[in-house]
Amino acid sequence: MKSVDLIVPCYNEAEVLPIFYDEVCSVTSKLPDFNFNFIFVDDGSRDATLEVIINLAAKDSRVRYISFSRNFGKEAAMLAGMKYSGGEYVCILDADLQHSPSLVADMLACLETEPQYDVAAARRIDREGEAKFKSLLSKGFYKIINSLSSVDIPESAQDFRVMRRNVVDAVISMPEYNRFSKGIFSWVGFNTKWFAHENRERAAGETKWSLQSLLRYSLDGIIGFSTAPLKIPLYTGAAIGGLGVAYALYLIIYFIARPHSALGLPLAVCGMLMLCGLVLFSLGIIGGYVARIYLEVKNRPIFIVDKTNIAADGDKTR
Repeated sequence: MKSVDLIVPCYNEAEVLPIFYDEVCSVTSKLPDFNFNFIFVDDGSRDATLEVIINLAAKDSRVRYISFSRNFGKEAAMLAGMKYSGGEYVCILDADLQHSPSLVADMLACLETEPQYDVAAARRIDREGEAKFKSLLSKGFYKIINSLSSVDIPESAQDFRVMRRNVVDAVISMPEYNRFSKGIFSWVGFNTKWFAHENRERAAGETKWSLQSLLRYSLDGIIGFSTAPLKIPLYTGAAIGGLGVAYALYLIIYFIARPHSALGLPLAVCGMLMLCGLVLFSLGIIGGYVARIYLEVKNRPIFIVDKTNIAADGDKTR
């Protein structure tokens, strides 16, 4: 039987984990041709998430867990799960059941019967239940990043996917500190078959993604996979410089025609504000890249494991 590792990032999911476990077990029980292991990654939860996972591990030998020393974020949790996995297939899905575990069966069947594909991934076909403003921001983000980046990131692509081992190894080989997995999955390439996935409400608990965190995540994606923003000051500066030359010519002609007229202080103040705004905007763009260089060169670990029942060779510790 081929082994399948299910990676489940968790942050304050104690309320939903028993429901998730029961539903996943119901799905895996119908797939006797695969040997499943569950890798729960506790991302520094502040509730009883780790205790729930440990209790599940005590009664089910397939349950493995990794617990971080603090909250490092979902990107770090997914990377940790992949690094500690050893299965021929690796699946990433959320604990809140917004990713339908039932779709895993179709994804595995695809990779088994269609060898030309290396990844089976979910793509949302609707945003029912999501705020319209958030949906507009999401659509705008994909349009912006795909127009700026050489890597095509499909709109509404999800982290929910099943990958062959070679794909997982390729993703792990990318060591950057500021991770944007949607971009990384696209950058490493490999043939992907997309599965339509309808939006589901959380089975329990509350979402951990605030508008601020989503905007920060989007900015990481744009900066991580495009240098185009660095060219904005160049083009803007050239445009303003051209306007400055044109305006200087206008002033020369104007003062020749009306030597005693004055344009006034407001015009000068307006010009100064425009130039100051351009300079600060340019520094902000450059600063965003410099900050990420600063974090990369420090070479800090992306996550720190506090507790785990997975040995270095991938087997459960005794």
